[in-house]
Formats: sequence, C-alpha cells, structure tokens
Amino acid sequence: MGIGGRALPGLLLLLLPILLLPSAVYSELYVPKPRHLTLLKSALERETSNGEHSDMWTPLSDQGWKPCIRSSNPSSIPEDSEGYLQVFLDGGLNQQRMGICDAVAVAKILNATLVIPHFEVNPVWQDSSSFMDIFDVDHFINVLKDDISIVKELPDDYFWSTREYYAAAIRATRIKAAPVHASANWYLDNVLPVLQSYGIAAIAPFSHRLTFDNLPSDIQQLRCKVNFEALEFVPHIRALGDSLVSRLRYPSTQANDQLPPEYLRQTSDVIVKQKPSKFVVLHLRFDKDMAAHSACDFGGGKAEKLALAKYRQAIWQGRVLNSQFTDEELRNQGRCPLTPEEIGLVLAALGFDNTTRLYLASHKVYGGEARISTLRDLFPLMENKKSLASPEERVRIKKKASLLAAVDYYVGLHSDIFISASPGNMHNALLGHRTYKNMKTIRPSMTLLGQLFLNKNITWGEFRQAVVEGHGSRQGQMRLRRAKQSIYTYPAPDCMCHV
Repeated sequence: MGIGGRALPGLLLLLLPILLLPSAVYSELYVPKPRHLTLLKSALERETSNGEHSDMWTPLSDQGWKPCIRSSNPSSIPEDSEGYLQVFLDGGLNQQRMGICDAVAVAKILNATLVIPHFEVNPVWQDSSSFMDIFDVDHFINVLKDDISIVKELPDDYFWSTREYYAAAIRATRIKAAPVHASANWYLDNVLPVLQSYGIAAIAPFSHRLTFDNLPSDIQQLRCKVNFEALEFVPHIRALGDSLVSRLRYPSTQANDQLPPEYLRQTSDVIVKQKPSKFVVLHLRFDKDMAAHSACDFGGGKAEKLALAKYRQAIWQGRVLNSQFTDEELRNQGRCPLTPEEIGLVLAALGFDNTTRLYLASHKVYGGEARISTLRDLFPLMENKKSLASPEERVRIKKKASLLAAVDYYVGLHSDIFISASPGNMHNALLGHRTYKNMKTIRPSMTLLGQLFLNKNITWGEFRQAVVEGHGSRQGQMRLRRAKQSIYTYPAPDCMCHV
C-alpha cells in the first residue's frame, strides 16, 4: 500500500468527529470567507498613523444640557404605606435594569413599600443571579430613602408570597394582566385595591409595564434617579471594571501587574507616568439568538441556514416576523445585525486604524473566535475580559451572563467611545447613560450600512465617504425624547435641564 493509501484511514479518523457532528454545531464551527473582500483588503492596507489624532477622539463639546434631578424631601414619604409591592423581572441585565426603575416609580405612585425585585432565571443564559449579586443593595436603598420605602425581604407575615406560590395556581394577590406601558391610573385602579385588601401585590410579568408619557415630572425624575444614581454595581464588579479600564488606558503596566491570585490586581494605585491611551468599546451583538431571530443570511451556506431555521423553530416555534422577507429586503430595511467583519469595516471607515485599542463587549459570539478573525486582523490591539483579566480575577463572574454583562456595561460607561453592532437593550441603556454624562456614543445607521454592504461594486473610497457622511450627526449629539420613546435612552428633557 502506498503512502497515500496508508494515510487515508488516518485522515478519515481525524475527520470522523467533525462528520458526525449535528448540523447545528457544524454550522457554528464552519466560518465563511469574508463577504466584503475588496473592502477588507483596502481597509487592511489603510495608512497607519497616530490613531488618536483622528477627529473621532475629540470629546463632545458642552451641548448646554446638564443632569437635573431635584432632591426629595424626607417628609414626602407618607407614614403609612398601602402595602408591599413585589415585581418579578425577566430578560437580561439591561431589561431588568429598566424594570427596577419602573418598579420604584410604581411604588411611588401607589405609596407602596417596594420589596427588592426578584430576577427570573434567564431561559437562554440560565443565569440565576439575584439583585444583590449584581447591584449594591445598601447603596440603592440609601439613595432612595427619601423617595420610597424599600425592604430587602418581606416580613414573616407574608412569607408565603413567593414565585413558587404564584406558579402553582391563580392567586388573588398576583397581578398578571398589567398591560405594556400601562398608565399611572391603571395602577391606581387595578393594583391599589389589591394592596389595600391584602397588604401585598405581586406583579408578574413586569417588563415594560409603565408608560413613558403623561406622568408627573417627579415620577419621571425618580426613574432617572434610580437609573443613573441608585443602581450601582456591587464592589467586586466595579473593582474588576476599574482594573480593565486601567489596563486599557495604561497597556504597558499590564505585563507587570501580577499580584497573587487571591487578590484582585489593583492597577489604580500604580503610579503611571505614561499618557493614558484612549479606547473604544464595541458591543458585538452577534450571538446565536440574534443571528437566528434576524433571519438574515450570514454567508454560511445551506448548513447555516438550516441550523438557524431549526433553532428559530425550537425557541420561537418559527414565529419570527423577519422570516417572511428575503435577505436583500431585510438588509435594505436595516434589519440585519452587523457581522464582526462589517462592524470592523465601519470602524475603519470612520478613521480608526490598527493602533486603536478596542475592547470587545460580548457574551458568546456566533461562530466563536474564528468568526471575529477579520475584526482582529483590522484591530490587532483588540481586548476583552479574558485577555485583560486572569482566571482568578474572573472566577466570581464565570458563567454568569448578568455579571459578565455588568462588567461590560461598566467598561462601556468609562470608555472614550461606545458603539454597538446593532440596536438592543445594552446599546439603548448605555446611549442614555452616556447622554446623561455627555459622552460620545456612535449610533450606526443600520439602513444606510445594510444598503452599502449590498453594493458589491462599491469602492473603499466611496464606502468610507458614505459612512463618514452618514454618521456625522450620530455621535452623541443631544436628541430630545419624543412621545413613546424611552426615558432611559433619551433622558432629556425629563431629567436634564437646558442651561
């Protein structure tokens, strides 16, 4: 038998595990070639300069708006509470964050005592983190002590009011039919009588259950006070976040930053003589859920299309609105998330070069490390939690999606520039928070970019010009909230004053 004949069985043995993989797993391992090769080649050949000379790094000028939340008078809390208000919050970190703010507002409307909100286990990430695992509960209660009464736990008389109790049967104290964006009057008409009759009311579900319009100004400002002042991450999240920010600002100290594993490495105390570096945080919203729900084509061929279709059927029973449109229609409408390759090209077109320090905020990228290889080629100084922090430092957040997201949120809030590859709760939450602090946030024009990437004949010069011109007014310029828009995304004018 020749050499080729002898090698064939061995090759088949190596390939057998891959050949036997389910199509869904195989489709994630298979990463398509770059879809915009001409643009990518030009972007990789772009001139390297001192990237911090780019106009993109210029901070926002004073836009004439300042945070404006009036202090509460301790006497504003009535002596007698109407009862205890429980809320059960689902979704991810930022959806829960908005739910907490709304819960405080509803408790104020009802003159109820708020029980620290209960977080449901996320069905996708299987994270059982509680409020107290993520947020500093004592700080939360102290900041709001003059606004509402808050308790960490129910008194013994109400020990029975648990998630399990409400899951077992229909209960008189559970409010199950709260409409999305309900008015203050709805709560006064439907929840207050339950409080007055039983001394307790539990609302589940509660996400997006309070209107953004036609509320008293003190209630609107209270929501912002909760979001921007009362919700502070627990100390170990802030400490890790500070360390990551410091390592991004002072990269030369990272290699020497080797304290024993039992201590979180404290870089903030190091005397650093070098000029602090600027950095961008990119929220790469490209997990399997996002890819499947978009119903877009990401270049993985029939195997990927089939795998994502099966996933849609399993998770949403096929009820995905985008499924009725073609990929071209979806991209023309700006309804496809940007791939790592595409957001990398956008950043390059905006003027960021291969000296740019980029922090990648993401949980699980669909396709793994191979999917982001083109992004790393464009930005070789790209970092994330794993590259910046040791396993010992990350042990308290390992496999906890909400805590991982909290660290990314914290780093995103302290970056020079924040950008998300597609709209979502993290983008909206940080856009609002950074607006409140007058910090630069780039809002990708999804419709424009979808149409540009459909044009296979576009040159790098044309692409770059269109991207720059299309995002000139999408870099953190003040936008006032309009009717039905979220106060957490657009805090002006409700929570900011024009000065």
